[in-house]
Amino acid sequence: MASTIYDSSAPQRPIIDPFVHMWKKRGLIGLLVGRDLTLRYKRSLLGVWWTVLNPLLTTLVYWFVFSNIVPRSGEGEAPFIVYLLSGTLLISTFFSQGVVAGGSSLMSARSILSKVRVPGEVFAVTASMAAAVNFGIGLIILAGLQVATGWGIPWTVILVPIPALAMLMFVTGIGMLIASAAIHFYDVLDFVRVLLALAIWTVPTFYPLSFIGEDLLLFIKINPLYSYLTIFRGFMYEGTFAPTWNFIYMGTSAVAMLLLGVWVFSRSWKQAAVRM
Repeated sequence: MASTIYDSSAPQRPIIDPFVHMWKKRGLIGLLVGRDLTLRYKRSLLGVWWTVLNPLLTTLVYWFVFSNIVPRSGEGEAPFIVYLLSGTLLISTFFSQGVVAGGSSLMSARSILSKVRVPGEVFAVTASMAAAVNFGIGLIILAGLQVATGWGIPWTVILVPIPALAMLMFVTGIGMLIASAAIHFYDVLDFVRVLLALAIWTVPTFYPLSFIGEDLLLFIKINPLYSYLTIFRGFMYEGTFAPTWNFIYMGTSAVAMLLLGVWVFSRSWKQAAVRM
């Protein structure tokens, strides 16, 4: 049987070849995602069940804290815990986990990259895919809460993979950009964590948009996460479609960031690997 040999010294097409490598190594990516999720909870008593309990317990803490600060939902509005979980523990966590893990992917895999010829983008994709799996588990919890609170699940839930896929592309691209820089300047990861907090807290994850004054409303809406969150909430429990500009903004940012991240990563990771 003919085997595929990856030659790290061979010239590569900046955009096309990384996607080819990711497709050819999809089996390896799946194994690495499973390994990451298993190792994360290897020493815990409940093991991988923490992927379910962690978002649920964290949501309850947030609900206990913010339920007395944010006004209770009015008529026709989803229960606050549903609103909270969809924003604070799903979209925000997917974004932050994927970006941080993707940004540190090369550093985490340096022992492997220095010994085995594996395309570096495999590890960046693995990080964002692991975050996507946790997001998928969180969806089950959210759906259960919607049923338990009597809110129900609208038919638009079948469209949730659209913003989920867009978020995966967006997170992967940003992670690759950060990974390309972090291998040269490790302090980049610390700055990224600060910027992530700013990006997450400037979208209405736990507070209603009505809390924001007109002078800051534009600042909130130009944050790409706002469009991802609005579309996701519309599909997941509101049973509505967000304004067209949100879809355009989400799709454009996802594709542009993925292509930019792949292009920069493919041009820099091999040289960066020498420094490890």
